[in-house]
Amino acid sequence: MSKGQKLWDRAKQVIPGGNMLLSKRAEMFLPDQWPAYFSRSKGCKVWDLDDNEYIDMSIMGIGTNTLGYGHPEVDDAVMQTIAAGNMSTFNCPEEVALAERLIELHPWADMVRLARAGGEANAIAIRIARAASGRDKVAICGYHGWHDWYLAANLGDGESLDGHLLPGLEPKGVPRDLAGSVLPFHYNNFPELEALVRDHDIGVIKMEVSRNMGPEEGFLEKVRKLASDSNIVLMFDECTSGFRQSFGGLHKLYGVEPDMAVFGKALGNGYAITAILGKHEIMQASQSSFISSTFWTERIGPSAALKTLEVMEREKSWETITKTGTRIAQGWETLAKKHGLKLQTNGLPAISSFGFVSPKALEYKTLITQQMLAKGYLASNVIFVCIDHSEDIIQGYFDTLDPIFATIAKCEDGLDVNCLLKGPVSHASFKRLN
Repeated sequence: MSKGQKLWDRAKQVIPGGNMLLSKRAEMFLPDQWPAYFSRSKGCKVWDLDDNEYIDMSIMGIGTNTLGYGHPEVDDAVMQTIAAGNMSTFNCPEEVALAERLIELHPWADMVRLARAGGEANAIAIRIARAASGRDKVAICGYHGWHDWYLAANLGDGESLDGHLLPGLEPKGVPRDLAGSVLPFHYNNFPELEALVRDHDIGVIKMEVSRNMGPEEGFLEKVRKLASDSNIVLMFDECTSGFRQSFGGLHKLYGVEPDMAVFGKALGNGYAITAILGKHEIMQASQSSFISSTFWTERIGPSAALKTLEVMEREKSWETITKTGTRIAQGWETLAKKHGLKLQTNGLPAISSFGFVSPKALEYKTLITQQMLAKGYLASNVIFVCIDHSEDIIQGYFDTLDPIFATIAKCEDGLDVNCLLKGPVSHASFKRLN
């Protein structure tokens, strides 16, 4: 066993689930074989505890590093902050500068609250929106974190969130009294949302602008008009989509302005920082509630975000990662066609993913991860693109992936894929780890 696998076994004895993030569990990639831990990272490369080097053609820190790991300018800004002091009885001036910069990028917004994690930022935003609307019920579309308000959608119906990235999740520990407070609707299904607004006292519509598909013509505009006509707070969750296809929120591409928006992940290029933007009359409702936390006042997050925005703007990083992601998705489709495989791609260009149209899709994904790991790649069926994913790296990736697709084609013709796997099949959804 590698040092990482041994440490993962130790971790599961002292940490419930083994780690702090479901998406980074070893079982989500390659059970019993995944290195699990890193010693260092740079650009789009990661080194494990045995000092093996890998090119990250996978989740890149769950999409936190569009400028690549360890960007020198961002890291230097953070080091200067550490040298000057990260915490104090006083507030850090960088939080004011960051709020002003985000408003400058989103002129519809007037005020900003900062936090450090996406789930808590979404919870803060919901608290503010409910306070502003004076109503409790929320209509949702998409993935919005782990807090009670969101998982309440699965109370009474364990399949409510199946189309929102959390199949199989039971809302254990979520108060039963929250049942009926959060009501999901499906993307591009405006009549479904319209019915929720008609039949329930909806105070907030919270949705991702786009994830696996783009909006049908007029969909976002209809949602905006419905919210305005019904005095409902419209909130866009841009934690994942922000700064990947435009310099700011994805909603800027569609010309539809929300009342609130939440940003995270890419905003600090690997450093913890999230932001909630909103119109003045809505954001001021936070003053009627208690929303406060010690570490929202630390200095590293805002410092990293300010430098990240500066580098993004200069490099036009969103254009680069969109072009690269489009190239990768096309490459998957080309390989599939070459080997006679049925495959579907989806997602934003900079967060491309694919799935085989086959009952053995999960086994094939596991095989790809296993074989690519042996060749020095972290890879499965999804990639969060960064600006360090050069053409040479992409070409090497596809040269390595090609024979694996050829093997999968043989499996579709009768070869037993399970005979090729050296361990269990990867998990596809939420599962308890003992």
